[in-house]
Amino acid sequence: MHSFTHSPRVKPAPLGYKGLGAAVLILAAWGGLLTFLLAFYQPNWRQPWPYLLVLLQTHLYTGLFITAHDAMHGVVSSNRRLNNAVGILTAGLFAFNWFPRMLPKHHAHHRHVATPDDPDFHDGQHQGFLPWFGRFAWNYVTVWQVLLMAATYNVLKVFFPQSSVIAFWMVPAVLATVQLFFFGTYLPHRGEHAPDNQHKSRSQLRRHVWAFVSCYFFGYHYEHHDQPYLPWWRLWQTK
Repeated sequence: MHSFTHSPRVKPAPLGYKGLGAAVLILAAWGGLLTFLLAFYQPNWRQPWPYLLVLLQTHLYTGLFITAHDAMHGVVSSNRRLNNAVGILTAGLFAFNWFPRMLPKHHAHHRHVATPDDPDFHDGQHQGFLPWFGRFAWNYVTVWQVLLMAATYNVLKVFFPQSSVIAFWMVPAVLATVQLFFFGTYLPHRGEHAPDNQHKSRSQLRRHVWAFVSCYFFGYHYEHHDQPYLPWWRLWQTK
């Protein structure tokens, strides 16, 4: 991360079916790969391929949450009911997050970024990565999520190998959560910000491939706060 620069303005554009198409593509890739990994793939853990597939599934899990996040900004579909339905679905598939509960918290983050009223920010006492992540998780993870994850795990392991359920369903969800926090909250908002940085956010340098791989361009975080009407697949245009 480097210090912010005032990003060029990118004009809003009609969504058409592009946002919905991106959502369907991520959902299909996540569901298709997970089905293959659980039902058909027989991993040899002495080879690198299973570990690379874990990373790929982690990336697709991250895409689920990014899609839910876009839905929070109404940029999946111009049809509000369809937009919110996609948000509920993708948030739910990501460890049973509840979209209606997350929605007001995320908008509070945008309105009160890096202040005591920001639900994503540290409390001034837990500024390091692990303490801040712990507080972040405590603020978002609910008992119902834990119970639903536990119940789903016990059902899945009846039908699929337990090691595959852990490696390809549970581990990617945890890794994606850490990835989203690290690139989307911790790196952009940690430390002090210049007085004229109204969004109290930093941004990755302009490296589009890495920006996509690391967090679907959300390392361009100042740009997201500055132009939240842009879906993830247009954020690169601000650089």
